[in-house]
Amino acid sequence: MLILSSNSPRRQELLKGLGMPFKVFVIDGIDESYPADLPAKEVAEYIAVKKAAPYTDVIKGAENTVLTADTVVVCGGEILGKPKDEQDAYRMLRMLSGTTHQVYTGVCLTTEGKQRSFSVETDVTFRELSDEEIWHYIHEYKPFDKAGAYGIQEWIGYIGIKGINGSYYNVMGLPVQRIYDELKAFSE
Repeated sequence: MLILSSNSPRRQELLKGLGMPFKVFVIDGIDESYPADLPAKEVAEYIAVKKAAPYTDVIKGAENTVLTADTVVVCGGEILGKPKDEQDAYRMLRMLSGTTHQVYTGVCLTTEGKQRSFSVETDVTFRELSDEEIWHYIHEYKPFDKAGAYGIQEWIGYIGIKGINGSYYNVMGLPVQRIYDELKAFSE
């Protein structure tokens, strides 16, 4: 049985799209800190592996595979997490406006006998956004649960993203094509 360790409706929707049966089981309160000197592009995978550690009892003696994941947005070397409030969301979106940034999703697959982790990178380019557009998005969509303060599948993605290089689904929070390939290889 595949166990998704995420309450994210986006991750659940994406995993359903693979047509694989899974159940959701989340252990709350997992420490998501990382070393300050860790390169930004390695943070998501580091956290995904760290999130897998508490699931030892869930997979013990069973044919379960736990999937843990973490997504970070990196702009100019700075990791943009989930915004604390409207001002923080505005700061992040203003920073992303007119630039290309990277989205990294780290994934960890864990069974009782083995573990495999990987990271997927996608470059996302925003056109220049007006203050009016940024505030409209913040007020209407309240992106406080999203890394980098935006969801590519929402209004801001429709009007603001000029291009992507890499996996669209990775930007949504789960690189499903790579997960499919990795799960196939993992079960062999």
